[in-house]
Amino acid sequence: MSELETMLGLVLLVSSLCFWFVCFSFPSETPLKKSYPSLKKKHFKRLKVCFCVADAAERAAMIAVCLISSARMVANLDSEYTSYSAQFLVDNAGRKNEPAQDPQPSTFTIQDWLQYLVEIATPKPESEQREVDERRNTLTLKDCLEYALKEGLPKHEHWTHVGCVHKPPPFASLIPRVPMKGELVEAKTWEEASKLLKQQPVGAKLHVFSPEFELVRDEGFYEGPSGPESRYVGLRDVMITGNGRMKGGPFLEVKIVYKKKETFLKVSCTRVLTSLPNDSGEECEVEPMGLLVDFIIPRFSK
Repeated sequence: MSELETMLGLVLLVSSLCFWFVCFSFPSETPLKKSYPSLKKKHFKRLKVCFCVADAAERAAMIAVCLISSARMVANLDSEYTSYSAQFLVDNAGRKNEPAQDPQPSTFTIQDWLQYLVEIATPKPESEQREVDERRNTLTLKDCLEYALKEGLPKHEHWTHVGCVHKPPPFASLIPRVPMKGELVEAKTWEEASKLLKQQPVGAKLHVFSPEFELVRDEGFYEGPSGPESRYVGLRDVMITGNGRMKGGPFLEVKIVYKKKETFLKVSCTRVLTSLPNDSGEECEVEPMGLLVDFIIPRFSK
């Protein structure tokens, strides 16, 4: 390799390193809402910055790592609240046809980096991009939690920025992961979820209707659709942080980011949905269900 090629390779190497580390930057921290015996208020709001621009995969991953961080602290596996990487789950969870982050050699050459730069600069074939989009659109909170328990997770500072669209560089496979030994516990009813909530925050999905959701202010009471003008938006991942009772009946308090706005809402536990629109927009009968469904927590063991 000539001296000029070597210099060019070094410049590209430094540039790509700088880009990747800037892309994987730290999100801001703001305080959380409810408190558990070993959780402080600041921990529930670690979703805020990088969660605000999230797609479905990023929302699921962010909820997953918040649940994991909370559960590990409650179980005294972490001496302090430790943030884990949501981007790692976005990049890897839900893959069906290939192992995530194949083993790589322990050293990398300039040629390796040049090849990496060519790969991220080359447009993906339409079929490959479609596969990536499909995986991201269908990635669920449960997928993320299952993958974390199976493969472990890097800490947040080692694999950070949620929203980076570029393939991780080759050395990413060498980043250490924290083993996650445990199981997933699911609940079907809000009463069961309330019991789990006594120990740690609970993940769930919320049926969102417009304009009712937009009209509920922070700390407000959300009761779902109010009439024929209501439009079904879909399911959104949330973290349940508390419960209680008021004039409208029992509620679960949830944390959600919707349209780039972070909100705590009190969600009615008594409202029952008996119909939802199908893909064509036609109203169809469904099995009676509440506004909150698919309750789940990770439970860790030492």
